[in-house]
Amino acid sequence: MPELFFTAAAEDVGKRADRFITDNIEGYSRDKIQKLFDDGAVTSAGKPVKKSAKVKENETFEVLLPEEKTVEVIAEDIPINIVYEDESVAVIDKPAGMVVHPAPGNYSGTLVNALLYHIKDLSAINGVIRPGIVHRIDKDTSGLLVIAKTNEAHRALAAAFAQHSITRAYKAYVHGVFADDSGVIDQSIGRDAKDRKRFAVVGSGGKNAVTGYRVLSSRAGFSLLELRLKTGRTHQIRVHMKHIGHPVVGDKIYGYNREADKLFSGQLLHAFLLGFISPATGRYMEFESPLPDSFHKMEQFLDSITVDIETRK
Repeated sequence: MPELFFTAAAEDVGKRADRFITDNIEGYSRDKIQKLFDDGAVTSAGKPVKKSAKVKENETFEVLLPEEKTVEVIAEDIPINIVYEDESVAVIDKPAGMVVHPAPGNYSGTLVNALLYHIKDLSAINGVIRPGIVHRIDKDTSGLLVIAKTNEAHRALAAAFAQHSITRAYKAYVHGVFADDSGVIDQSIGRDAKDRKRFAVVGSGGKNAVTGYRVLSSRAGFSLLELRLKTGRTHQIRVHMKHIGHPVVGDKIYGYNREADKLFSGQLLHAFLLGFISPATGRYMEFESPLPDSFHKMEQFLDSITVDIETRK
């Protein structure tokens, strides 16, 4: 059975255990999660947890998921950029447009299909659909991901993500110019009440989400940002940027759909920095990815706007 591990943070203290687990597993309704509790599939410190139990800070839950319907995920010779590899982990620089793992109706062309071809061993904790996958980035977000090759490495990395001890930084082009050179967005994120496929900043019932940003440059009504995550919520950067009125350029869900957005098939968001403690050596490792071509295309677009403005003066 696939097993997942979740460690509670300070903001989770006092939540019902079934609510905490529901908030952390996508694709499972609360009814399904409660059945897992009833079946004894949720444990803490080796003991079954009651669904009504109150979560404690730093408490780690192990969740045994039922075997998914047998699905064959085929190894495919899809080129991928393996930045680093050792006996416990691999670091991949994912291109924009690639889905991280298969999902119903889409079992081909994903990063997992490529990993199965290029890397001999992958952790089995997340089952046949998500071997080796510890974290994800959106389909149209490019950049660095760490892949677990062993179950032991997977558990260590999952715990580090839960404790927010992984270094992650992104670069993004966004609409608008900022009054301040840096800032922190501390706003909870939850499902959008009007569209359950989207996320939004919510007043209550959401997950704590904190994004720090620094302005690297601004011109012609656009800004290049460096962003650092203190939490890792689905669509976090995109939702936070929309909330403060600076959506990511090219974002088809949370963006403006203006002239610049139409130049790109997806958002200009790149996970350029990733750092973590190596499960194999115990030493800190950090990796950096160069900006993809889409960012250079945006620079050319800004050059053309700047020339046009100067010409009209």
